[in-house]
Amino acid sequence: MVLLTGPLALAVAQPVSDNTVIESLPGSSRVSAQERGLRQQLAAQPSNANVAVALAQRLVDRSRSEGDPRPAGQALAVLSRWPDAATAPIEVLMQRANAQQHLHDFQAARLSLEQLVKREPRHAQAWLTLATLHRLQGRYAASNQACAGVERAGESFFSKGCLAENQALQGQTQQARRTLRQLAADDGRTAEHRVWLLTTLAELEARSRRTVAAEQAYKAAMLLAPRDAYAAVSYADFLLQQSRPADVVALLKDQARSDAVLLRLTWARQQLQAPEAVADLKELGERMKQDKLSEQERLGHAREHAMFALWIQKDAKRALALARTNLTVQREPVDLLLLASAARASQDAAALKEVRQLKKEMGLFDERLDALL
Repeated sequence: MVLLTGPLALAVAQPVSDNTVIESLPGSSRVSAQERGLRQQLAAQPSNANVAVALAQRLVDRSRSEGDPRPAGQALAVLSRWPDAATAPIEVLMQRANAQQHLHDFQAARLSLEQLVKREPRHAQAWLTLATLHRLQGRYAASNQACAGVERAGESFFSKGCLAENQALQGQTQQARRTLRQLAADDGRTAEHRVWLLTTLAELEARSRRTVAAEQAYKAAMLLAPRDAYAAVSYADFLLQQSRPADVVALLKDQARSDAVLLRLTWARQQLQAPEAVADLKELGERMKQDKLSEQERLGHAREHAMFALWIQKDAKRALALARTNLTVQREPVDLLLLASAARASQDAAALKEVRQLKKEMGLFDERLDALL
């Protein structure tokens, strides 16, 4: 999802003073002066929705960059003063949906957005986010309808990109490729917008098994935004499929160590028998422990846990069970590839049949998946 603008509820303890320690976060966590300032403003003006929205946005951004779900949970708590979707400020609903999406509570995020666009039909960002949510769950027709909402809201550029993403997934590759290239060539757009389009183009080419074209698009995206987490992980998956672990390490070693990044970095270093793999595996193993996770968190992390079981633990049957669970939450191409890979590794013909049927029902085009099936 690309933002048009710059910018499991968890209880948030209220500090008695600025020196009160609420919780010790991982070493990567850095609360900015801006965030502290917004917290102070909100404490002084608890009914100020603009301040609450700004703070929630910073918390979700920090959650994404650090790979830690707790700030996003705090964002939901910050917005909890406005529980009624019929009367809550529009941007409260938007930020609530962003936090819910980040926490993989996609049903709640969709509900927030549907309530938002009912009240404000020309809110382009809400339509675009809604299109993204439908897409990642494999509902391409519903996603197309939301893309049309972006167009009605007056954002033709983003509507075209939105529709091109769905065309690419459904096998209309020539039209999608042409549109994405044209939009990405617009130098007047921000780097963030062009990275979205270039990464989408790279993924289209990867699904078409056009490896040279895919790598060209990935490199162009990373040149524009070397720290873009989504593009980096997507590129890493492409490199791993090409059996290029050394390039994965070079790509990810300076990225923020989210679960997704650490998982791929660990697998790549293990393949290289790099000395850093031991420490990486220890850290990853601690993160993959599920005993303290809520049911929603288990669902939201099922993809990474399935990859961990398949790649690191070499436990194909457990990976297959987790991959099935993951498909109840999200149905992106990577999720079907994961189930197919686990099914192949566990020699489960019934599971392969499941993937073939789901692919057909979704109308998904992916030649990499076809090769596994």
